[in-house]
Amino acid sequence: MAPIPRRSRRATGVLVAAATAALTVALPTLSNAQPSADSSAAPAKAGAFKAAPVRYEAEAATISQGAVESNHAGYSGTGFVNFQAVTGSYVEFTVDSAQAANARLDFRYANGTTASRPMDITVNGTSVADDLAFPGTGAWTSWKNVSADAVLKAGSNRIRALTANGDGPNLDQLTVTASGPADTEKPTAPANLRRDKEPTASSVSLAWDASTDNVKVTGYDVYQHGQLMKQVDGAALAATVDGLNPETSYDWTVFARDAAANVSAASNAVTIATLPAPPDNQAPSIPGSLRSTGRTATSVDLAWNASTDNVKVTGYEIHRDGAAAGTSDSTSTTIAGLKAGTAYKFKVRAFDLKGNKSEFGPEITVTTGDGRPGGVPDPGTVSTLAGGVDVAWGVGFLPDGTGLYTERNTFNVHKLTKAGNRTLIGKVPNAVTTGGEGGLLGIEISPGFTSDHYLYFTHSASEGNRIVRMTYENNALSDYKILLQGMEKSRFHNGGRLRFGPDGKLYASMGDAQSGSRAQDKTSLNGKILRINADGTIPSDNPFGNAVWSLGHRNPQGIDFDSKGRLWQAEFGNSNMDEVNLIQKGGNYGWPNCEGTAGDCSGYIAPKKTWSTSSASPSGLTIINDHVFVATTVGQRVYRLRIDASSNLVEQKTYFQSTYNRLRTVEVDHDGDIWLTTSTDKDGTNGNDRVLLIDIVYSGGDERSRGGRLVTGR
Repeated sequence: MAPIPRRSRRATGVLVAAATAALTVALPTLSNAQPSADSSAAPAKAGAFKAAPVRYEAEAATISQGAVESNHAGYSGTGFVNFQAVTGSYVEFTVDSAQAANARLDFRYANGTTASRPMDITVNGTSVADDLAFPGTGAWTSWKNVSADAVLKAGSNRIRALTANGDGPNLDQLTVTASGPADTEKPTAPANLRRDKEPTASSVSLAWDASTDNVKVTGYDVYQHGQLMKQVDGAALAATVDGLNPETSYDWTVFARDAAANVSAASNAVTIATLPAPPDNQAPSIPGSLRSTGRTATSVDLAWNASTDNVKVTGYEIHRDGAAAGTSDSTSTTIAGLKAGTAYKFKVRAFDLKGNKSEFGPEITVTTGDGRPGGVPDPGTVSTLAGGVDVAWGVGFLPDGTGLYTERNTFNVHKLTKAGNRTLIGKVPNAVTTGGEGGLLGIEISPGFTSDHYLYFTHSASEGNRIVRMTYENNALSDYKILLQGMEKSRFHNGGRLRFGPDGKLYASMGDAQSGSRAQDKTSLNGKILRINADGTIPSDNPFGNAVWSLGHRNPQGIDFDSKGRLWQAEFGNSNMDEVNLIQKGGNYGWPNCEGTAGDCSGYIAPKKTWSTSSASPSGLTIINDHVFVATTVGQRVYRLRIDASSNLVEQKTYFQSTYNRLRTVEVDHDGDIWLTTSTDKDGTNGNDRVLLIDIVYSGGDERSRGGRLVTGR
């Protein structure tokens, strides 16, 4: 639950708004657990888990909508917290645990009324006690304890007590007692996922057989092609998902989870189509005031006034010189791939979900620019380098400019020249598919390839995801070596991009494997940006002593460096916002507590750019002359944004919307042109993707640079 803004009120004592002086005490490890100095408990036996209780004073924790007071005797410390009489007031304690552990939470409180004042207890944003009763204690000077059981993860834990129904009790302290190692056993996968009720034009109903767990299944997560759509409790074996588009096929899987945030493997996948929408023969109104809002030597920016419809305007169709040139789901677009100094005619019409189209609005003529100094990379003409490709995922370039690309589902690696000549150079062994977004993913070429002939890959394997190295000589792959493993895999959220940094280290994006709790666990390699040496060892200056470089990521993918050597990263959101982040060493980007700028985002690093998940799903990212290009799958478009002097992303341009279907990877080659791959993996047909070449036209001079590195055609 997001914090509720505090209202001012008079109170005895000091009013505290979101204080940050939260206590942090590390709970001991299994073998070294010792009681605190003031505890009478006996020392723990070797190998046993027995931690002395640790106390946290409420007045020293983070407080929202409450006052620290001391007008009732019997409290500990320097006072207690008196909540404002509104639902959502809270005290949040920060508890560090050296390892995952079960724990008992004892809240010391007073309630001088005869009515219970319930509170909701959450740990790391997950509910552990809903409407926990805090009964009357007989007087405001009479203090008692209320308890709840919880599971703490390794690292920092946020324990929050929120008022559930208006006013709360006076809260004095929290005592945390670790009682044993946490449950690490996953539930079994839900079986027999199937259609339950008949679908409608906007909903699908699912049912499944119950999972089992060594403790208890506490809930099920319903996913549609990697996007969490609904959560139900452990007693529910069916769910209906609303808000879907008519006459559309959706790919469904379900996962089980337990109280310790262990997530099962995926259920079987089922595809269910929604029904057609009701009859509708009314076309939208005509878009008005078509105009040009900008132009370059190779592109024209267009905008128009919105149309209306009796149901809903779905999008707009843009025509150039009498032929369809693309679509837009907003009232603006950029038409690229044009010739300099050339006049083009444009017109626009609206359409709705049933395919009803308005009449065209008035046509306008716009002449492209002649090209002026500045070095801005503008997309020009587009050609096909290779067809018959099967989900080309990673793209890299050898020193001679020849391209290499991976195929996610076949595990093949191909060599491709700019003339369109293609050669299969081999398969990456031990790669497996996950039936979704896993398989053979990223590729990167060694900076010292001319002497060592090394290629680097990310792929899914039997035990999880791996980063591996192979030798490429005489048009063949050999010498498979695992550099890093221990990353969990799942059907979705496997990350997988690789990039060598200017520091010579290898950076990798790794998804949370559909278990959000891993993203905040510094000991887990999931939900992270990783950094290793070229030989797989851990750099001595990594922030947490392992491969983790940054944390709090859901499904990060595209990564690249700008002219200042800073790392930028694109990330798939869940159901709200996708994002682009500027990565900092040891930085925490908030997932699962914060998605984009939505949720409990206090204390986390904010993204530099967000989009709605329906207009992006950013997979590939590359940087040219400090212009960030992002390829999107759901959005079916390429975004370009400039990095300004304040490290913000500005001047967004949108290219190729709905022209080439889902787009996966965008990479700049040694000539400064872009290779763009399609990703029509949702249609169930193999081998129908393409590798496209976008001629990048620079608005001044022949010098082209990737980030800040000169690449004038080697």
